[in-house]
Amino acid sequence: MNNTITSRNYKKLALQVSANGMSFCCFDTLNREITHCVTADFSKYIPLEEELWKAFVNNPLLTNPFDEIVVLHNNSFNTFVPTALFDNKYPGSYLQYNTKVFETDFFAVDELDSYELNNVYVPMMNVNNFLIDQFGAFEYKNANSVLVSKLLDASKNIDEKQVYVHFQDSNFEIVVVRNQKLLLYNSFEYKTPEDFLYFLLFTMEQLFLNPETAAVYLLGKVTENDDNYTLAYTYIRNISLFNSQPLQQKWNITKDNALQHFILFNS
Repeated sequence: MNNTITSRNYKKLALQVSANGMSFCCFDTLNREITHCVTADFSKYIPLEEELWKAFVNNPLLTNPFDEIVVLHNNSFNTFVPTALFDNKYPGSYLQYNTKVFETDFFAVDELDSYELNNVYVPMMNVNNFLIDQFGAFEYKNANSVLVSKLLDASKNIDEKQVYVHFQDSNFEIVVVRNQKLLLYNSFEYKTPEDFLYFLLFTMEQLFLNPETAAVYLLGKVTENDDNYTLAYTYIRNISLFNSQPLQQKWNITKDNALQHFILFNS
């Protein structure tokens, strides 16, 4: 992309895609504004490429010119590997223990240089191929690279272990950090608040974290009024929503938006 001062329009597109939906936002980088934020649900009975095509038809602003386009692959086919243990000749070997991989799979790696971590993942190549036809060049990464990186940022100079839970519609991620060190990352599918609580308490038990004292922060698709929060609050004393105030101030957005689109707005 030609990014000389005269040709730039100071517009950025961040687009997050999963098997069951997509969300995108348009940034005015000159005025530090979010001009559009749109979410679309996908049917599991319709091919993903067809759903993407419909989303582009329904949102013609996606075809506007952008200086920067970032595509976030939102899936849990990923794992974090310390740089010291990582061999880029065999990326798929790190995924075989927590997800089913095939010889034909393409593996990508996001380098979190500040934290000496590599996120190995399987990008959705059908999504990339569709978007190449729409955009030409763009940057892509795994959504969890953004999530973990920003939560590590937030843990600076905090020596206690912190537990973060990021909610989506049918799964959630648990990230445990201590002073910019990643202690645990995992993703769980769930259907009920009881499922969520079981996985959370089990994870905390494995890490010897006391529900009476450990700090647990919730973000993503969650509010203080929903059933997941209410049930967890019964069993975990020190639980709260993640402090999204810096993100709210940066983009002049509401607390609910900052929590729900934490990854997208931090991309």
